Amino acid sequence: MSKVSRRDFLKLSGTGAATAGATLAGGGLLAPATADAASKEQVARATLPYPERRVANARKLRVNEPVTFTYPDKTSPCMLVRMGHPVPGGVGPDGDIVAYSTLCTHMGCPVSYDRKSRDFKCPCHFSVFDGEKAGQMVTGQATENLPRIILSYDERSGDIRAVGVDGLIYGRQANIL
Repeated sequence: MSKVSRRDFLKLSGTGAATAGATLAGGGLLAPATADAASKEQVARATLPYPERRVANARKLRVNEPVTFTYPDKTSPCMLVRMGHPVPGGVGPDGDIVAYSTLCTHMGCPVSYDRKSRDFKCPCHFSVFDGEKAGQMVTGQATENLPRIILSYDERSGDIRAVGVDGLIYGRQANIL
């Protein structure tokens, strides 16, 4: 019985895994085969299309009063806030309306908006995210910023619409399920 060194074992097992992966991918075994598979046009896209959803009307929003909604689907809670002054990523007549996912990027606990500090705070592990700086992680266990909901503004109607997400929503491999 011959002994195999740890180095040789790792080399052999790595080569075997790479070969198996290439065989599966090349043979098409990893391609989606369900009725819900992406269309040929969508496969070529870098991202799948987000739904467009009306969230609020800018004329009815009050400064520093959060509005809750879900996006891009019913299982993803979000919050929209009119900050009262222009902020990065802000939309609306004053560039002051922003929205974020309210699932903490650390472990998915629901964050809440603190009107005094204008931060989003996680009660589970005390992460804090800056609402005025694109959801930037300030302190705590989280290592990623809050996913920012990309908004559009219609000047005629005053409607604010969610049109995408910048960042990955906690617990997902893709934001579009």
